[in-house]
Amino acid sequence: MALLTPPPLRSLGKSLGSLAPRRDHPLGAEGLNRRGSLEPKDPRSPKRATLVALLLAGATLMTLDQTPVLEPVRSVAGDVFGPAESAASTVAHPLTDIPGWFDSRDKLRGDITDLKAENADLRRQLRTTDFGRNRLEEYDGLTRSAETLGYSLVPARVVAYGEAQSFSHTVTIDAGTDSGVTADMTVIAADGLVGRVLRATRTTATVLLIVDASSVVGGRVGDSMQVGFAHGSGEVSKSGGLDLELVDQSVAPVKGETVVTWGDGQAAPYVAGVPIGRVTGVFASVRDSSRTVRVQPYVDFGALDVVGVVVPAGTKGDRAVIGSDGKLG
Repeated sequence: MALLTPPPLRSLGKSLGSLAPRRDHPLGAEGLNRRGSLEPKDPRSPKRATLVALLLAGATLMTLDQTPVLEPVRSVAGDVFGPAESAASTVAHPLTDIPGWFDSRDKLRGDITDLKAENADLRRQLRTTDFGRNRLEEYDGLTRSAETLGYSLVPARVVAYGEAQSFSHTVTIDAGTDSGVTADMTVIAADGLVGRVLRATRTTATVLLIVDASSVVGGRVGDSMQVGFAHGSGEVSKSGGLDLELVDQSVAPVKGETVVTWGDGQAAPYVAGVPIGRVTGVFASVRDSSRTVRVQPYVDFGALDVVGVVVPAGTKGDRAVIGSDGKLG
């Protein structure tokens, strides 16, 4: 019986080598997973050794960061790189601020526009405030005049001046017959006599000013109680005035005396006691020995706004009436 001897090791290696998958074999690019099945290898997947190395490196850096041994190294690095970082920041600062500069410029433009609008609004309010304050003062003066004179007044506003080509000085007010205003009624302002109503419609009235050349007003000198007739000079400006012819030519009023209307208190077209103006001078005529008294009106006829028309007590109309007690009724 022949003895069985094992095959040589070289032949065994060849035999095992013949069992390994070859690269040119259909299964050579595949391997067995843990479950024993074949699956392709992903050439992009990291190797396990690389992942382990990265994890160990991260853990080492975290540990060293908490170790005070590296503090001197950090200080040296800060001393070395700090000035460089500051210089780089200084150089790059203008460039990095460019977007913010454009935003700031747009914002400043908007702020300037808003400020201009606010300033314009404030200037408009200031002008309106002055106008409103002046008008309120005129209304207050009108109520005081009604109380002082003892007459009821229909308040009105001057809305137009007469044309210069008409050779008469008139104004139009915004109160007419619907407010109780009729012809030959006295018109006053807070400072004194304005004129008389020539004619009236339902909503407006035309007033002849006392400075008109055709106007004649009975006047009384306050201190001496001398009476006369004041004629208009035909001038609306402050340089114009009235010429008062006294009935008694032997009397010479004193400069500065007050001239008021005279009558029985209800006579048309002018009620009594309304201030006309003050005496500014007395002129004597050599030819006929007469005297003319120059009177400067209290009212500024170039700036008329709020006026009052004297009406009988108890007048009813489309607006409130200032009573003789100074209250609106």
